[in-house]
Amino acid sequence: MNTKGPVLLVVNHPDSFLDAVIIGALYPRKINYLARGDVFRNPVFGFLLRQLNMLPVFRQREGKEHLHLNASTFQKAVECLRNDGIVLIFIEGICLNTHELQPFKKGASRILESAHAEGIFPIVQIAGIGYSSFTAFGKGIHLAFENLSWPTPIVEATDRVRFNAVVFEKMERLIKVPEHPGFAKGFLYYFALPYYLPVRAFAAAKTKDSVFFDSVLFALLLFTFPVYVALVVTIVLKVKLILG
Repeated sequence: MNTKGPVLLVVNHPDSFLDAVIIGALYPRKINYLARGDVFRNPVFGFLLRQLNMLPVFRQREGKEHLHLNASTFQKAVECLRNDGIVLIFIEGICLNTHELQPFKKGASRILESAHAEGIFPIVQIAGIGYSSFTAFGKGIHLAFENLSWPTPIVEATDRVRFNAVVFEKMERLIKVPEHPGFAKGFLYYFALPYYLPVRAFAAAKTKDSVFFDSVLFALLLFTFPVYVALVVTIVLKVKLILG
């Protein structure tokens, strides 16, 4: 992961925004993300996402009238690579709670083609991420990287097809699904359980158990768990004070 210079980071996409959170937390360099464009339509969300180095990519299902905006996004991605930055793209172009790869879209190869046209040849870094569960309280996560040298310029459609085929083969090999969650059910597990269960129920109701469930649950836990801890500590201190 300590690759220097421009990097096009190509990743599978089994668990919505949580994929980006995990990779961003573990990666030693600042990452610029390409994310689904429809979430940027809300001005507040759009502003916040851009502050997190995210760029919108619109799909045909979100309206053909938005597709022309992708040209600007891809150019910004090339600018990032020109400045020795890292651009992450979820090459499947869709998120499903499955480790089976979906047909690749052409976004990654288009960025690479534009970069090659300007004499920029970034390292292509392939990442495969796998989860022991998409819904369990606690999960094992496997994340593996492999560099791909692609010195030949992408010029034609056949070049893009070949690129996707090579990445598909390598990414499929990198994806491993952990068999176990990787943690013991000790004190912290049972301490958090009374708080976790209602939060989980709320997240499930709001997302209707869609692919966003795990990401929404993570966000809720991240921002509300400190409140729960503070509340428990306050109650314990009051009880001690009453009992003298």
